[in-house]
Amino acid sequence: MLKFASLLGRVAVGLVVGLSGDVARSVDQLPNIVVIYADDLGFGDLSCYNDQAPYKTPRLDQMAAEGIRFTDAHSPSTICSPSRYGLFSGQQIYRSTGRGGGAFEGPGGPSYLKPGTLTIAEMLKQKGYRTGVFGKWHVGLSWFDKDGKRLGGGFENSLLIDYQKSTPLIDGPNARGFDESFVTPNCPNTDPLYVYIENGMVPTPASMRHRRDTLPNPGGKWRWDNDEGWKSPGYDFVNADLLFYEKTKAFITDHRRQTPDQPFFAVLSTQIAHAPVLPADEFSGATDAGPRADFVWELDAIVGRVLDLLQKLDIDDQTLVMFNSDNGAETLHVHWMRQDHQHDPSGGWRGMKRDGWEGGHRVPFIARWPGHIPPGQVTAQMTNTTDIFATVASVVGVSLPDDAATDSFDMLPVMLGRQDEGDPVRPHLLTQSFRGEFQIRQGHWKYLDHKGSGGNGYEDSILAQYALPELEPEAPGQLYNLKTDRGETTNLYFKEQAKRKELQTLLKELKESGRSAPTGRTPLRK
Repeated sequence: MLKFASLLGRVAVGLVVGLSGDVARSVDQLPNIVVIYADDLGFGDLSCYNDQAPYKTPRLDQMAAEGIRFTDAHSPSTICSPSRYGLFSGQQIYRSTGRGGGAFEGPGGPSYLKPGTLTIAEMLKQKGYRTGVFGKWHVGLSWFDKDGKRLGGGFENSLLIDYQKSTPLIDGPNARGFDESFVTPNCPNTDPLYVYIENGMVPTPASMRHRRDTLPNPGGKWRWDNDEGWKSPGYDFVNADLLFYEKTKAFITDHRRQTPDQPFFAVLSTQIAHAPVLPADEFSGATDAGPRADFVWELDAIVGRVLDLLQKLDIDDQTLVMFNSDNGAETLHVHWMRQDHQHDPSGGWRGMKRDGWEGGHRVPFIARWPGHIPPGQVTAQMTNTTDIFATVASVVGVSLPDDAATDSFDMLPVMLGRQDEGDPVRPHLLTQSFRGEFQIRQGHWKYLDHKGSGGNGYEDSILAQYALPELEPEAPGQLYNLKTDRGETTNLYFKEQAKRKELQTLLKELKESGRSAPTGRTPLRK
C-alpha cells in the first residue's frame, strides 16, 4: 500500500511539473476562500443538477455556469457530524473514532477534531489567513458540570452545564484554528442544546424549555424533527440561516475594512435543508412546491447574497467560493417531496440520508473563482468533501505533511480545466454510512462492505415502497457496476468475484494504512 501511495505521489509531482508555470501566472496572490456548506441537500435538489425540479435555484445555477459543477461528488459520511469532521480535517471519521461516528445531541462531546489533528483553518492561518466559521458546528464539544466533570449527551444534561467552567470551550472552533466564530453546538433547529456560541463563549446560557408549538408551522408535517429541550432566551429558529449569513457578512466586511491586504477564509455552515423546515418569512410561499422548496429557495438566495457581497467589495475575482452538502436528503423529505410535488431530492439515485447507496452521499459540489476557474465546466471526476482540504492547500501553496488530511486529494487541476476527464485524480473513494460501515468506489465499480442500506430500515411502512428485491440475499456485501446499473439494483457479489475481492483487499489496505490519499503531495501553486 505504501508503494502504491508513493507511486501516486510521483504521478502528482509529474503533473505539477507540467502545470506549475501556468498556475504561477494565473494565481499571483493568495485568494480569499469561502465554503458554503449546506445540510441534508440531495443531489437532485438544485435545478442545475435536476432540470425536472419543480422550482429553480437561479443563483446556484449561476454559480455553476460561472465555474465548475461536479457530477460525481460525495460526502464522506451519510450523516452530519462525521461529514463535518471530513470537511475540517480532510479525513474519514474512521481516522478519529476507529469506525463510525454519530451526531451529537445535548452537551455531547468531546470533539471528533482531536488535539494534534491539523484542521483546514489551522493550515490557512499558517499562510496568514484570518479565519471564521458561522452556523452549524456539530463535531462535538466538551461541557462540564459544577464539579468539573465532562458531560455526555442527553437533553437533561444541558441543565447541568457550568458555563463558567466550560468556557472558553477547550475544543470549540477557536481552539481548532478559527479566529472568529458564531456557531450552534448541534443542528440549529433540531437538537438541543439550543444556544449561540461566540468565540468560545456562550453569551446567553440555556435556561428556558423550548416547545415546538411556539414555532410557525409552514405546512403541518414540515415542522417535524424540532426536538423540545433547553434553549437560550431569544434563540431564533426561523431566521437561523439569515443570522448566520449576517455574521459571515460582518466578518468579511470588517476584515476588508480593517486589513484589506490579508486574505480571509470563511465557512458558512447552514441549517438548510435539515429538518425542521422553517423558511424565513420573506421566503415562505416563494415557490409552488411547498415549504421545503421555499427553504431551498432561501438557501439559493443566501448564496446569491454572498456572491453579491463579494462583487460589492470588489473582491469577486480574488475569491474562491465552494458550495457543498454534508449528505443526501432526509428520509421523510424525500418521501414527501416525491409524493406531494413529484420531486426527487436524490436525483434518481437509490437511497437517501444515512444510506450507503448513492442517494445517501452523492451531493452537489460547485466551485467558482472568476479569472481562474474557467466558466461552464461540468466534470465527472470523482471527488469527496475531504478533498476541499488538499485543494485549498494546493491553491495557497502548502505541501501537506503525510500525517495530515490523509483522505484528501487535490482537485485544483480539475477546477482549472487542466485535468483530462479520462485521467482520474482519484483512483478510489471511501464513504461511510450511518453505522460507520464502508463503501468504496473504483471507477464505475462500487463495493458496499455490508448488507442492506447501511442506514435506514426499508421494512418501515413509509420506506417499504422504495425497497428493492435483493437478488443475492446470502451475500454479506454488495457489488454494483454503476456504469450499467445506476440504480444499484443488481448485486454482483458472487458473479464478479475477482473485482469484489480486489475491492475488499483495497479497502482493507486503505483502512489499515491510515490513509487513502497519496504521500508526498505537492501543491500546484509554489
